[in-house]
Amino acid sequence: MMPRTFNLLLGCIWLSLGVASMAVEPQPELWIESNHPHAPWSNLTLLCRSPSRVSSKFLLMKDNTQMTWTRSSYKTFQVSFFIGALSESTTGVYRCCYWKEKGWSKPSKVLELQSPGQLPKPIFWIEAKAPPLPGCNVNILCDGWIQDLVFVLLKEGNTEPVDYQVPTGTMAIFSIDNLAPENEGVYLCRTHFQMLPTLWSEPSNPLKLVVAGLYPKPTLTAHPGPILAPGESLSFRCQGPIYGMTFVLMRLEGLKKSSYYKKAVKNEAYFDFKSLKTQDTGHYLCLYYDASYRGSLLSDILKVWVTETFPKTWLLVQPSPVIQMGQNVSLRCQGLMDGVGLALYKKEEEGPLQILDGTSNDGNKSFLLTNVTDKDAGIYSCLYFLNWKTSIKMETYNTVELMVVAWPSSVFNIGKTITFQCRVFHPVLEFSLEWEEKATFPKFSINGDFIITNIEGQGTGTYSCIFRIEAHTDICSDHSKPPKLAGPRVTGFLTWNSFMNEVFRMSLFVQLISLLLLVLWIRWRCRRLRLREAWLLGTAQGVAMLFIIMALLCCGLCTGALAEEIEVIMPTPKPELWAETNFPLAPWTNLTLWCRSPSGSTKEFVLLKDGTGWIATRPASEQVRAAFPLGALTHSHTGSYHCHSWEEMAVSEPSEALELVGTDILPKPVISASLPVRGQELQIRCKGWLEGLGFALFKKGEQEPVQQLGAIGREAFFTIQRMEDKDQGNYSCRTHTQMQPFKWSEPSEPLELVIKETYPKPFFKTWASPVVAPGARVTFNCSTSHEHMSFILYKDDTEIASSDPAWGKPGSSAAHFLIISVGIGDGGNYSCRYYDFSIWSEPSDPVELIVTEFYPKPTLLAQPGPVVLPGKNVTLRCQGIFQAMRFALLQEGTHAPIQFQSASGTSVDFLLHTVGAEDSGNYSCIYYETTMSNRGSYPSTPLMIWVTDTFPRPWLSAEPSSVVTMGQNVTLWCQGPVHGVGYILHKEGKATSMQLWGSTSNEGAFPITNISGASIGRYSCCYHPDWISSIKIQPSNTLELMVTGLLPKPSLLVQPGPMVAPGENVTLQCQGELPDSTFVLLKEGNQQPLQQQRPSGYRADFWMPVVRDQDSGVYSCVYYLDSAPLVASNHSNSLEIWVSDKPPKPSLSAWPSTVFKLGKDITLQCRGPLPGVEFVLEHDGEEAPQQFSEDGDFVINNLEGKGIGNYSCSYRLQDYPNIWSEPSDAVELVGAAGPVAQECTVGNIVRSTLIVVVVVALGIVLAVEWKKWPRLRTRGSETDGRDQTVVLEECNQEGEAGTTTNSPSSASPGISVEVTVPI
Repeated sequence: MMPRTFNLLLGCIWLSLGVASMAVEPQPELWIESNHPHAPWSNLTLLCRSPSRVSSKFLLMKDNTQMTWTRSSYKTFQVSFFIGALSESTTGVYRCCYWKEKGWSKPSKVLELQSPGQLPKPIFWIEAKAPPLPGCNVNILCDGWIQDLVFVLLKEGNTEPVDYQVPTGTMAIFSIDNLAPENEGVYLCRTHFQMLPTLWSEPSNPLKLVVAGLYPKPTLTAHPGPILAPGESLSFRCQGPIYGMTFVLMRLEGLKKSSYYKKAVKNEAYFDFKSLKTQDTGHYLCLYYDASYRGSLLSDILKVWVTETFPKTWLLVQPSPVIQMGQNVSLRCQGLMDGVGLALYKKEEEGPLQILDGTSNDGNKSFLLTNVTDKDAGIYSCLYFLNWKTSIKMETYNTVELMVVAWPSSVFNIGKTITFQCRVFHPVLEFSLEWEEKATFPKFSINGDFIITNIEGQGTGTYSCIFRIEAHTDICSDHSKPPKLAGPRVTGFLTWNSFMNEVFRMSLFVQLISLLLLVLWIRWRCRRLRLREAWLLGTAQGVAMLFIIMALLCCGLCTGALAEEIEVIMPTPKPELWAETNFPLAPWTNLTLWCRSPSGSTKEFVLLKDGTGWIATRPASEQVRAAFPLGALTHSHTGSYHCHSWEEMAVSEPSEALELVGTDILPKPVISASLPVRGQELQIRCKGWLEGLGFALFKKGEQEPVQQLGAIGREAFFTIQRMEDKDQGNYSCRTHTQMQPFKWSEPSEPLELVIKETYPKPFFKTWASPVVAPGARVTFNCSTSHEHMSFILYKDDTEIASSDPAWGKPGSSAAHFLIISVGIGDGGNYSCRYYDFSIWSEPSDPVELIVTEFYPKPTLLAQPGPVVLPGKNVTLRCQGIFQAMRFALLQEGTHAPIQFQSASGTSVDFLLHTVGAEDSGNYSCIYYETTMSNRGSYPSTPLMIWVTDTFPRPWLSAEPSSVVTMGQNVTLWCQGPVHGVGYILHKEGKATSMQLWGSTSNEGAFPITNISGASIGRYSCCYHPDWISSIKIQPSNTLELMVTGLLPKPSLLVQPGPMVAPGENVTLQCQGELPDSTFVLLKEGNQQPLQQQRPSGYRADFWMPVVRDQDSGVYSCVYYLDSAPLVASNHSNSLEIWVSDKPPKPSLSAWPSTVFKLGKDITLQCRGPLPGVEFVLEHDGEEAPQQFSEDGDFVINNLEGKGIGNYSCSYRLQDYPNIWSEPSDAVELVGAAGPVAQECTVGNIVRSTLIVVVVVALGIVLAVEWKKWPRLRTRGSETDGRDQTVVLEECNQEGEAGTTTNSPSSASPGISVEVTVPI
C-alpha cells in the first residue's frame, strides 16, 4: 500500500518543482464508443486519438501480446478499432499508440474491459497545480472510458459520496481547494449510467491523499560527491529535525519507479547505491512523514551526474588572444555542468593557475589576468575541478594561445609599415584581408598576419578580415570589426559626393557675398538718382535680395534628406468572405455566406454575385459581420461571389472572390504565393472557404498530390523547404471532406512558380515600434544599396503605395512611407520591393503592424516566478480570452516584439532561455487576430523580471504611522518591486508571530486592529516566494511600532525660530517630565520617526543641519521610559517650521463680496500660516501701504470712488521686522456697475493706445521720407504759389571739372529734368 500511497504526493511534487516543463512525450487518448448507450458491451468500438500530430499508422495492443494495427490512406488525428460484442476472448487490458517520425509513441493509459454486463473499471490519478502544502489546490481525475456517465468520488470512512459529476466527455475532474489536514484519506472513483443507477462499475484503484509541508524540510547530501563514474558507490544522507520518522528519497525523472523508503536511525536515513549506473543520473530530493502520513516540506534538489567522461570545456579569450602589454585579459571557461569547480592550466606548468569554486559556478565563468607581461604568454586550457576522487575522464575542446605584443600605432607615417593580425579561436584554412576603399585589394594569409605599407600615403583607410575553415571551404565567415588606418595629415576619405556638395556650398556663399558688395557699392556711389533710375535700382535690389534668399534656402537644403517621405492613403480595409454549413459531409445542402470587416466603423455589408448580378445588403452586427443565407445550392447559385463593407463616407475594396461551381461540389479554392527565390523557403497558401476540410496540393504533370494537410481551418499553407529549379512549374490546390468517400472541390486556378533573376531583398523596418495604438504615426523605411530604384509598399501582398526613383540624388536609394494616423483596419503584414526597368528585387522581410486597443488585455505570469537565477530558464505565460489568436511578447526598451507564437487555445508560453542580467526588465504581451488586419488587444499589465541571485530588499512601513494611540488600527505594509510574491511578517522575540500574505500586486498588507500592549514591538518582513528556488532572501528594515497616550505630553520648541532660510541650522527642543526617557521626533506625513535620542536629563535637542525646502512641515515629539520601551507619551503640541528666504504668501478675501453697495463697506481679510505677524494692505496706484493690522482685517469704504481697485496683502514676523512675505493674490473691488464700467475703461485704454501707436509710427515714416526726398526748388512761381517746379538733380559728378550744382541754370542741358508738380 505504501508505494501506491505516495503516487498522489509524488505527482503533485512533479508539477510543483517545475519538472513538468521537461520534455515529456504526450500520450494518445483511448476511449469507447457504442451505439447501445444502455448496454455498450453489445457493440464496442475503441477510438485512439493523437494529441499533437497527424499520423497514418495507429497500433492497438491487448495484454501486451496481441497487437492490431491499422494504416489509413491519409494522415489523420484519430482512428477507430471495431471490437463488436464483448466476449471472453475480447476482455483484457488495452492500450494504443501512434507512429511518429522515428518510431511508435508512448502508449495511452490502460483500458480494462471486463466481462459483459459490467462497465469498464475507471482509472484514477492526480493533477496538482501547486505543491501539496496546506492551502494549495489539487485536481483528482477519473476516466470512465464512456461518455455520458455519472462519476462519483468516494472517501474511505464516509457513508455519503464526497462529490459527483456528469461531464459531457469521458473524464471527470474533482477539485479539492484549499487543501487541509482533514482532506487526508483514501479516495475511490466509480461510475454508473444516468438511466440505470443500479449498474455500477468496479471501484478504481485507491489513492491516498497526503498533505505535505506540515514539518520543516530536511537536508540532502551526497558522499563522496554528486558527480561519479559508473560502478562507483554513492551514499545519500537525508537528515531532519524530528526523530522516528520514515524518510523517502525520490528521483524526479522517474517518480513512480525511483522512490526509496527507509525508517530513520534517530533523525536521519542513509540510502546507499553500491554500483552506480548512467540511468541513475538525475535530480534527487527527500522528505519524511509520520505514521499518519503527514509529510514535511521537500528538501532542496540535488543534481547527480553518473558519467564516464565529463562534457568538454571550451575556453574563450576576451577581448583578443593577441593582447597589448600591460592590459587585462579575461579567459572564459564554458561548460555544460553547473555547480562544478573550474581550473585554469598553462602548458609546461604544474598544477592549476587559478581555481573557481563550484558553489558560484554556473558553467560560464572567467579567469582574469591583469597587467599582462611576456611571462603570461603561452598556451592555456581549462578543465573541471573536483574535491573528491573519481575515475571520470576530463577533456577540453580547445586550447588558447595567448600572445602579448606591443602594438604599433594605428597612425603611421609615409613609408612606414603596420602589421594586421587576424585571430580566431579554432583551426582555420585561410585568412583574407579586405580594404574597403579598394575592391581588388584582398590579401591572403595562412597565419593571419598582413603587412601594410604606406607608400606615398596610399595605405590609409578601413580594413576587415574574414576566414574559411576546412570543413566548409566554400563558406566564408562574417567580416571582423573594421579598424581604420590614418596618416599624419589624412583625416578621412573624401568622396565625390561630399566634394561636389562642398563646391556647391562654396559657390553659393561667394555669390551671396558678391551681391551684397555690389548693392553696397551702388548705394554709396549714387546717393541721389532721378526718379526712373531710382525705380530701376530698387527693382534690381529686390531681385538681388530675392536671389540671396533663394541661395540661403539652397544652402540649408543641400544637405537634407535624400529620401522622399510618401504619405500612404490607406484604403478602406478589405473584408473577409467565407462559408459555413451545418452539414459537413454535404455542405451544399445548406450554405451560408459570411462577410466580416476589420473596421469597427462599418455600417452595412453588400454581397455581389458575378459583379452585378445578385445583390443583397445586411446591417453590421456587434461583431462587425453579416450573414447571407443561400440554403440548398441550385444552378441559380453558381457563380463568383464577393462582398463589400460600407462606412459613412467610403466603400471598401472587394473581398477575395468565392466561386461556387456546382450544386454538389465544394467551393473552388484560391491559391497564392510570394515571389519564389532560389534556395529559400516558399509557402503556398490555399484558401478553401469552409471549416473542417482537407487540403491537397497538386503539380502539373504528377498524378498524386505533392502535399496533403488535414482540417486546420479555412486555409492551409504548403511549404517548399528550399526552392530549386525542379520545384518550378504550375501548381493548383483542391479541398475535400474529411470522411470517406471524399467529396472534392474543383481545382483552383493554376499558379506558375518561376525562379527569375532578382535583386537582393531590401532592408525594411518601421522607425518606431510596429505595435501601435489607434491614431499613432507610423513610418516605413525601405532602402537598398542600389541607386535610382523605384519602391512599392505592400500590405498583405496587395500594393498600396509606390515611389519614383530619385535620379538627381547619388548614393543608395530609400523611400519612407508614412501613415499619418493609424486606424483599426490598418494593421497587417507589410513588405516592400524595389525595381528598375526590368528586374525586381526579392520581397523584403515582412513587418507585422499590430494595432492594439481592440480586445481586452491579457494577463502575463512568470513560471516558476519573476525572480530567476542567471543562466536559468523562465517561462512567461500570456493568457488571453479568445482562441486561435497570435501572441507577441514585448520587452520595455526594445524596438519590436522579441517573440511571436500562434495558439490554438487561449494562451501561449514564451521561453526565455538561459537568462542574463540583460534580460531583466518589464515585459508585457498582446494577442491579435491575423485574419482581420492584425487587430490586437490592449497590452497586458507590465511584469518585472529580475535576473539575480538575491531578492531585492523589501521595505516595511506603517499606515497611518508607526506611532499610534491605544485602540487605533494600523496597517503594516511590506512593499517591494517584485510582483506576484507572498510576504512573511516577523515580530522580534516571538517565533510564532508571523503572517503569510499571498499577493498578486507589489505590496503586502498586514492589518493590526485595536492596538494594545501586545502589539508593541519591532517588526520586519521578507519575501515568501510560491516556488522552490535557491535565490537568497533579504529581510526588510526594522520597524518599531509605538503606542502613545500613556505618559504626560512633552513640550516642543524651535531655535532660532519657526522660519529659517535654506542652509541654516535648526534645533528642536523636546522637554519631557520624566527622567531616563528616550525621545522621538516625528514629522507629519512621515510614517516613521525622524530621530531618536536618549539624553541624560529631561530634554532632548534634535539638531537639523543645513535645512532645505523639504524640511518644512509640522513637527511633534513623544518620549517613552527605558523600563517600558515603545510605550510612549501623548504627542506634544504641533510646531510648524518654514524653510524659505521669504515666508509663504498669505490669502486675501473680501466680505461680504467684492462689489461695493451704496453706503456699505467691504472687509478684506488677510490670513497667513504663521502666528505672531503683522499684516499690511496695499492698493494699486498708491506708493505707501494703505493700512496695518495684527488680526488681518481691513475695512474699505468707497467714498468718492477711491475704494475701487486691486488690493493685495503681505505680512512680516514681529521677531524679524525686516523680512516680508510674498504678496497675496490680488483681489479687485468694483462699484455697483463694476463689470460694465471696467469693460468701458479697458476699451478706452486699448483705443487710446492704438491711436498713439499709429500717430507715432506715421510721424517716424514722414520724417524718414522727408529726409530722403530731394530738395524742392521753386522756379518762376507766382505769388499764390500755384506754378512751382521740383527738380530732381542728377548724381553728384565728383571729379569732373567745370560742373556746379549751385543753381539750376548751371546744369548741363539734357541732364537735368524739370517736372511740373502742382503743390
